[in-house]
Amino acid sequence: MSTLHRVDPGTHVHLKEIEADGKKLHDDRDAAEEEFKKYRKKIADLQVRLYAEDQQKLLVVFQAMDAGGKDGTTRAVFEGVNPQGVRVVSFKQPSHRELAHDFLWRIHWAVPPKGMIHVFNRSQYEDVLVVRVEELLPKKVWEPRFEQINQFEKFLADTGTRILKFYLHITKDEQKERFQERIDIPEKNWKFSKQDIVKRGDWDEYRHAYEDVLSKCSTKHAPWFVIPSNQNWYRNWAISKIICKTLEDMDPQFPEPESGLDKVVID
Repeated sequence: MSTLHRVDPGTHVHLKEIEADGKKLHDDRDAAEEEFKKYRKKIADLQVRLYAEDQQKLLVVFQAMDAGGKDGTTRAVFEGVNPQGVRVVSFKQPSHRELAHDFLWRIHWAVPPKGMIHVFNRSQYEDVLVVRVEELLPKKVWEPRFEQINQFEKFLADTGTRILKFYLHITKDEQKERFQERIDIPEKNWKFSKQDIVKRGDWDEYRHAYEDVLSKCSTKHAPWFVIPSNQNWYRNWAISKIICKTLEDMDPQFPEPESGLDKVVID
């Protein structure tokens, strides 16, 4: 398991103390971008073996403040991967049907089956983030969910799912620049909503909520990684390296071929 930017279990996270600028942590962007391409190619190769083996599963979770780069990370890291073996699931506001069940019901149906990589754009953690900051539920309801999530992830791990959780760490100033870009560039207008400004006003409340998530829910079987994400090139390099190393550790293998194939002749 990679230790790069990993939150060790029991660590109390203070996001203000964690660097968000990758350029301060890696002094050679060109080298990082070349390494990223190699990691991405290796991820694609290993995904083919994972799919063919049809035994192991990988769940990748992305969480971030608004404009943190979840979509861009998914596109960049999984470019070239056979879409047959990867599924991206985005969790929006729960539907009436979903709200009629426990908060993990909609999550459980979306976890990967054998041979698959599933990517969560937002996740079960929305139910200890949004509901808390926007006061949709009382503390007595959302606070026990930290342990419920830990138990759920332990169950997934015990039944063969490898879990990687990434918090894309950007500064408030970086979010401002990205929001402004979405306003200034017509092709990006669709990404911006006036509601984003309202949620930006809750930056500190969301930061505190994320600090609790990262502190209480980083475990040996489902670790959190806080990825400096002000620079896309560093973010992509770090995440692709961690995913690549994890797949290498999983070491999926092509299944044994049918016996007698060496005697088959195609007319």
